[in-house]
Amino acid sequence: MNNNEIKVVVLDNNLQMIDHIEENIKDNNLNVIGKFDSVEESLSFISKNQVDIVITDIVLPKEDGFSFLNKLSQLQLSSAPKVIILSALSSDNFVSKALSLGASYYMVKPCDYITLKERIVEFAHNKFDSKNIVETTTRTTTINPIKNKQLEERISNIFITVGIPAHIKGYQFLREAIKMAIDNPEIINSITKKLYPSIAERFDTSSSKVERAIRHAIEVAWNRGKIENINNLFGIRVYSNNEKPTNGEFIALVADKMLIEGA
Repeated sequence: MNNNEIKVVVLDNNLQMIDHIEENIKDNNLNVIGKFDSVEESLSFISKNQVDIVITDIVLPKEDGFSFLNKLSQLQLSSAPKVIILSALSSDNFVSKALSLGASYYMVKPCDYITLKERIVEFAHNKFDSKNIVETTTRTTTINPIKNKQLEERISNIFITVGIPAHIKGYQFLREAIKMAIDNPEIINSITKKLYPSIAERFDTSSSKVERAIRHAIEVAWNRGKIENINNLFGIRVYSNNEKPTNGEFIALVADKMLIEGA
């Protein structure tokens, strides 16, 4: 038995992402002992087992990461695990809310797994300087700013090409949806249950308004008649003037293109 073993639970809506995290952080002293996509199941496990660190996303099925933090504090465990948020959502509001609810650290996907592993060890052994939490969190949430800026520019260029104007609400919603789909392609399969609600929460609106605004943005592009630009952009004849993609189809199409190009 290894008395120095660090026991980790990972909570994410993408089971493949959980396996990927485990593969990148495990070693002789660090083991993932629980993998969940359910807040309730993870809390049940934590209440019955000694857990040192929990890594959780904000966007989860049924309940979100904020709900997890709330319910974890209500368990009143004698030795509660430290919580590291690992999410594609990077706004200051999300970071502040997570920290106020008890999260110890906030990192943005895609993350540097060497840094993640270092933080796990530091928190597990109480060697992280809490005075640096805001400074370090700020640095981490802007990890690889050049890549993030390039991603934003590439999405903007695509929108210009297909004729989606920047002044309409759907522009921002659609850009956020594409970024989420790049980070987690499977979210396209849960567009109404996960993607729209996540965007709605971030922009303080409703899922139905997000759906309508994105649909309107796509309609604007088609009404402007830039179909050839769209087909040239994707390198194949995707649509004709009489055809129009669904929200999910368009988001997936752009995200796939960017992933192929190394987003």
